[in-house]
Amino acid sequence: MSLRACGMIIFRRMPTPDPSSIQFLLLQTSYGEHHWTPPKGHVDPGEDDMTTALRETEEEAGFTAGQFQVIDGYQRELQYKVRGRPKTVLYWLAELLDPRAAVQLSDEHQDYRWLGLEEACTLAGYADLQETLRDAHRFLTDNAQQ
Repeated sequence: MSLRACGMIIFRRMPTPDPSSIQFLLLQTSYGEHHWTPPKGHVDPGEDDMTTALRETEEEAGFTAGQFQVIDGYQRELQYKVRGRPKTVLYWLAELLDPRAAVQLSDEHQDYRWLGLEEACTLAGYADLQETLRDAHRFLTDNAQQ
């Protein structure tokens, strides 16, 4: 059986008029290899994907649904194996409305960082997550110029 997880790629816009004004939130796990990812987690029985993404974002980063806006038209699905089992992760893209809002980590994470695209990709480590971050950044900058 495939594992399923959902989460939010949270970003904020800093008051500078260039692409580096977009910063992504990555959380560092307090377990395993201490990898860095956006807030995400497993779907609970009877829970739909968006409910999972909202719950995990609140549990892991402390942001409630009223603190960010989910961006229309952006959803990405990653598929990979974890300890030999297939896993599917769905990500939505969401803008933090107050760029100064404080992150409140759960005990599942030991650190967080707000990072520009290249720094976020360096920390993200996994190629599929790096490509997802680049894709999200392209989506935001392309739509901003229309």
